[in-house]
Amino acid sequence: MSTENLPQSPEQPPRKPRVAVVFGGRSSEHGISVVTAGAVLKAIDRTKYDVLPIGITQDGRWALTADEPERMAITDRRTPNVTELAESHEGGVVLPVDPANREVVYSEPGSVPKALGEVDVVFPVLHGPYGEDGTLQGLLELSGVPYVGSGVLASAVGQDKEYMKRVFTSFGLKVGPYVVIRPREWERDESAARKKIVDFAGEHGWPLFVKPARAGSSIGITKVDDLSGLDEAIAEAQSHDPKILVEAALRGREIECGVLEFEDGPRASVPAEIPPPQEHAYYDFEAKYIDSTPGIVPAPLTPEETAEVQRLAVDAFDAASCEGLVRADFFLTEDGEFVINEINTLPGFTPISMYPQMWEKSGISYPELVSRLIEAALRRSTGLR
Repeated sequence: MSTENLPQSPEQPPRKPRVAVVFGGRSSEHGISVVTAGAVLKAIDRTKYDVLPIGITQDGRWALTADEPERMAITDRRTPNVTELAESHEGGVVLPVDPANREVVYSEPGSVPKALGEVDVVFPVLHGPYGEDGTLQGLLELSGVPYVGSGVLASAVGQDKEYMKRVFTSFGLKVGPYVVIRPREWERDESAARKKIVDFAGEHGWPLFVKPARAGSSIGITKVDDLSGLDEAIAEAQSHDPKILVEAALRGREIECGVLEFEDGPRASVPAEIPPPQEHAYYDFEAKYIDSTPGIVPAPLTPEETAEVQRLAVDAFDAASCEGLVRADFFLTEDGEFVINEINTLPGFTPISMYPQMWEKSGISYPELVSRLIEAALRRSTGLR
């Protein structure tokens, strides 16, 4: 029988790519990650993408959360957390580990697991260890699911401030004086490890900045003005990371620059300047997120200085083999030299964060920035590249 004259069923419209926004996590930056997720969820173009919010609690459970970005904001000087947003206190979300299957499953004790559909790309907005440091990126590589941002190596390098500085130095980028105390050094001989820091201060002077080697958002950092505050600063840093980094203070202006991956390669945004906060000793967590110390965008630099810091930001992006996005932080010293302090492979993405502000002033709005990052992730394959 001929089928030529039978009515034809209309073609199904193509499915919109599905974006899993993964946030929260086990690090001390959990709350800021939730705030970032709220901003990203609000900005994603729902005409182009379907969205699945997945929160990771501070004890590591992957929870299904409501798509309610208005609940993910700092209120009364307090950051939100995933446990408050989770639809269940027992259920868990499971990502696929088979590259041939991208279906996400949700299960609760005593219930039949429920398929949540396929995920085409993950937008991780996790900050710090267990998310920004290559661990989540490795899981997604095993799963064969594309994701926003840098791969395993660049994420790990970007999280560990010691090895970040080593990579930058090997590529000819100037870094400031620093010394590292590893856990074994401290466990083997505390007095020798402390003397190493005191000797460093004798060479470079006070104040020093004592910080966790693998943390961000200025959490766990102490500005130490003299020997009397050193032990307390070490204890504070070690409460976040057993490996600590001690840096000499650099006198100069704090300059930041965003890097974004376009189809033809990475480009730099206009730079921003972080002025010294009026009510804080330095640009710490409270100044950044609670009191929202405003940055100056664009930074008041000469055209030559602007071009130089943009070039160095892209050089740092390339040196660490980054992908997607990076915020590069510099000091412009009193003798006119740019010294790189660090990069952030998943920089703050809250409405007040510098990275989106710099791109806004460069002509790319927050929603367009989010779309570009998702599109860049969809263009890339997982695996060696």
